[in-house]
Amino acid sequence: MSSSLILVLLVVGGYAAARLAVGFIARRFLVVAGAEYLLLGILLGPRVSGMISSNVVDSFGPFITLAIGWMGAVIGAEFYIPSLLRIRGQVYQTALLEALLTATTVAGVMYAILVWLVGVSPAVALAPSVILGAIATTTSSWGIALAVRRLAREGAARAPVLRQVQVAAGTDGVVAILIFNLLLCLTHPAPPAGIRPPTPTEWAVITVAIGVIAGILYHLFLGGERDPDRLFIALAAAITLASGTALYARLSPLLPAMIIGAILINTNQNRTEIATALHRVQRPLYLVLLIFAGAAWQPSTQAALLPILLFVVIRLGAKLGSARLAARLSSRLNVLGLNWGRALMGHGSLAIAIALNYRLLDSSALPNLVFSATIVSVFLTDVVSARFVRNVVHHSRYVQRRTTEIHN
Repeated sequence: MSSSLILVLLVVGGYAAARLAVGFIARRFLVVAGAEYLLLGILLGPRVSGMISSNVVDSFGPFITLAIGWMGAVIGAEFYIPSLLRIRGQVYQTALLEALLTATTVAGVMYAILVWLVGVSPAVALAPSVILGAIATTTSSWGIALAVRRLAREGAARAPVLRQVQVAAGTDGVVAILIFNLLLCLTHPAPPAGIRPPTPTEWAVITVAIGVIAGILYHLFLGGERDPDRLFIALAAAITLASGTALYARLSPLLPAMIIGAILINTNQNRTEIATALHRVQRPLYLVLLIFAGAAWQPSTQAALLPILLFVVIRLGAKLGSARLAARLSSRLNVLGLNWGRALMGHGSLAIAIALNYRLLDSSALPNLVFSATIVSVFLTDVVSARFVRNVVHHSRYVQRRTTEIHN
């Protein structure tokens, strides 16, 4: 039996198990499934059992590209303009401040660690530090969604802090994607001799154009289509086209796919069906992506272990501190509380997508270090992300009740 067939059977069996056992455990105990798939990929990969060889992982490159793009499209589909306009500007201000503060803090500290502690040259350390800053910004939307289901049964789904957490998670994703794509445009390798290299601004325009053209094109094709199977095929075709084009140009599929999702959700009358199709496939794609991520993982050198562990600690501290400072600067500290940033601890699918995307680029600096730091952080934080969200919401409601009683 070939390795490819074994991988397909394992993926199908793993997904079936997730639907039955892991899904029940997630709902019952608020444990986000995912880390076990990452571990499964590591165990099956060439570094442990060798059941999935490096050639097999490389042969599934188009699927990995589709999965990365799909994560971007899901984020874009969350930006339905009429719904966004109903949210107060103060909420966006807090979310944007938290995202920018986290990204800059982690990027700056990791740059100092790589240069002064590891001994990497400043020119080489810049790109991976910025990438780690973007990855640190991302927040697990699946952990928030799982917590919302439990909070809805407990009558706490309308808490102001929960709305802030949801907006912050979406904003974190957009900021991370923009930082990642901007860095790729700034550091894009030069084309073959004799061709004028596009400027970073032109690369940015090309990236956006890929998403806009694909979004408009498939908006015309989709029309009023409501059949789930046809919608899935059309969405997969649009995302595959944009993602493959972007990756061929040594750009990230995430931004073009995010633009596609935003265009389709805002211009089609069947936006509900489109959003349902995107979210229905997101989870299985993410679980399979975790298996590939685990199989593609390569252990970093001994000198890189300390930066990897420091990244996890620095990210957690940056999330807490940035959320607290953002709430204070936007005058929302009394509503959100000091520790609302705990709800943003989970890392989520976008972190894996960015790390894998960065690893696929042949011009990447320190890709194994970035990839390993992301895998460790996701493994440690994703499992308990839903519990963090639930605890923050309940603590916020308790503080508000106590404040009301004192004032009365």
